[in-house]
Amino acid sequence: MDKLDKAGTRLPIKIDSTSNGEYEPIPITTRNEQGNKLALDRAMESSKRLGQSRRKFLISSCGAASTLLALNHANAYHNRTGGFFNVSEESALDNHSANAQVGGNEFIFDVQGHYVNPEGDWLSRIPSSARPYAGMEKAACEAGNSGGNRGYLNCLSESEFIKDIFLDSDTDIMVLSFVPSTRENEPVTIEDADQTRRIVAELEGSKRLMIHGRVNPNQEGDLEGMDELAEKWNISAFKTYTQYGPGGRGFFLHDDPGLAMIERASRLGVRNICIHKGLPFGPQSYEHSQSSDIGIVAKQYPNMNFLIYHSSFVGSVEEQEFSEGSGRDGIDTLIQSLIDNDIAPNSNVYAELGSTWRFLMRDPNNAAHSLGKLFKYVGENNVLWGTDSIWYGSPQDQIQAFRTFQISEEFQDRYGYPEITAELRRKVFGINAALPYGIDTSEIRTLTGADDLVSMEKLAYQEDPQPSFLTYGPKTRREFINLLKWG
Repeated sequence: MDKLDKAGTRLPIKIDSTSNGEYEPIPITTRNEQGNKLALDRAMESSKRLGQSRRKFLISSCGAASTLLALNHANAYHNRTGGFFNVSEESALDNHSANAQVGGNEFIFDVQGHYVNPEGDWLSRIPSSARPYAGMEKAACEAGNSGGNRGYLNCLSESEFIKDIFLDSDTDIMVLSFVPSTRENEPVTIEDADQTRRIVAELEGSKRLMIHGRVNPNQEGDLEGMDELAEKWNISAFKTYTQYGPGGRGFFLHDDPGLAMIERASRLGVRNICIHKGLPFGPQSYEHSQSSDIGIVAKQYPNMNFLIYHSSFVGSVEEQEFSEGSGRDGIDTLIQSLIDNDIAPNSNVYAELGSTWRFLMRDPNNAAHSLGKLFKYVGENNVLWGTDSIWYGSPQDQIQAFRTFQISEEFQDRYGYPEITAELRRKVFGINAALPYGIDTSEIRTLTGADDLVSMEKLAYQEDPQPSFLTYGPKTRREFINLLKWG
């Protein structure tokens, strides 16, 4: 089957086991499988009624709406009704109705994206025991058919990244982030990131792509390297991984290396510290993936912003109502730390949804509890949109799912969670991130206008869109272990 899936076997809302390579893939449930099957069956019936191919139906707004409806039915059958995708039955056949529900004109600022340089010097340092180009059959794409034994890496390349983000999704701005690594083994270097930023900027001259500077203060040379990242590369934030370090030993932000990093960032005038929390890499140094340290440093450094990437979410934990002192893992470790240190909602701690929302799309109860708690305790102004793409392919399905997701009235009444209004969606999609990342209202108007080159190119592309509906991260334990061997 080629990348474009002309037979229409891939769904526009991608519910599968793909991970971002930082955690072992978790298989989807029987309920998810039933939802996917029902969605394909409905697509076949609806496409016949409309006189279309199934592929044409699935790339339309009706295809996305129909898929979300099928997921609703499967979830309701299994009594998972704490949340739902608020789409009408008529949207499965009426494009105007579907556009009104899965479409939108929000300012979308994705604060976490990734790609890999398939020609980078880092490849020379991959251990000989690893198979960097093979063993990723389920994660393959059409671009992976070229490039010889480097094929798979082409699925994660700069060109695929730009198409998936800026043509196949409604994303306006993306922050290019980094993976946990040593400086020598970075699959994307700061030079690569800057070059991609320049390519995107040349498309229309506005601020479409921003970049992080990766720093792990417990690694030799990283603290000193912060100066160059800030002064030469115009980074928007420092990104760190507290579970990562020499010998697999991580650190807490209130340890000496963490405090030194925060102090140095403050002196350099970079107020944003982005911290991977949750999505633990494994049992080694697991405690450092939890968030007990966040409230401590947020209180100690009120003029710094602490952006908690993944919101401390753990895929193996089913989220419930927050119970103070329960000691539960996952998002509750972040909330408990904020409460323990008197950090009020909408202060200097932000919760980011990269990979988290992608996983929550599987389960409406988990999604309702997770989002509800974040809005309630971190603050409705401090939840940030992120998708962790390109690992999950184009983020358009995540956007469409979030546009329609609603916390049930039962959960709102029982747990005090807010209704997800159009205003709250706009905040999460981009308005909230504009403040810490320094995007002003005039830039937002420029980026969401219809007269810059990216907007015009996207408009032309939508005359004949060719989304792949592929995901590129590891989908099985075998693929995940193979990816880990890359170092």
